[in-house]
Amino acid sequence: MSTLEQQLSQGAEALGIELTAAQHSALMDYLSLLQKWNKAYNLTAIRKAEGMVSLHLLDSLAVHSVVQDVDNIIDVGTGPGLPGIVLAIMNPQKRFTLLDSNGKKTRFLFQVKTALTLDNVSIVNGRVEAYHPPQPFDMIISRAFASLADMTGWCHHLRADDGCFLAMKGQYPEQEIADLEGKFLVTDVTELTVPGVEGQRHLLRLVPDIAPAK
Repeated sequence: MSTLEQQLSQGAEALGIELTAAQHSALMDYLSLLQKWNKAYNLTAIRKAEGMVSLHLLDSLAVHSVVQDVDNIIDVGTGPGLPGIVLAIMNPQKRFTLLDSNGKKTRFLFQVKTALTLDNVSIVNGRVEAYHPPQPFDMIISRAFASLADMTGWCHHLRADDGCFLAMKGQYPEQEIADLEGKFLVTDVTELTVPGVEGQRHLLRLVPDIAPAK
């Protein structure tokens, strides 16, 4: 087992996740594609593979347990597929839509979808405000995409009646929560510890503060 493979296995284990051989292999294949395309298309500022394992793969795996009670998920501002591709590999029975306005990044995602045969992934190249899905989503997830107010404001039309927002943040966003002004309610905050990642990581779950009028 290579150093990178070992780093992924040990990191996942530290997160309480036991990877199957197929999942481990697919995540490593995704890492290889990300490294290859990043040299030409600058998909991520992280250059070293070891950093990609910690800051991308393991950081995305850290939210795996939180998506277990939903089936239809959109990753808004997914970039090169984080956390969407990682979660799609881990949850083949769930449907993932990956949205980004950057054409280079969505072209990369089409390559990943094809190479890894991710039949549960749909890719959308466009602005979230202009996207109107065939059916609303159980969960809208984003990783360092926008402020909480912007995220909920731009994406509210994507949410099913009982759906929620899941925001992956670094430091606890106290001011962003205050800026929600009672429109949305933070129902759960989880402080994440990601192997190999320094600095704070927080996961916030949000729902509308007041049920919309029928």
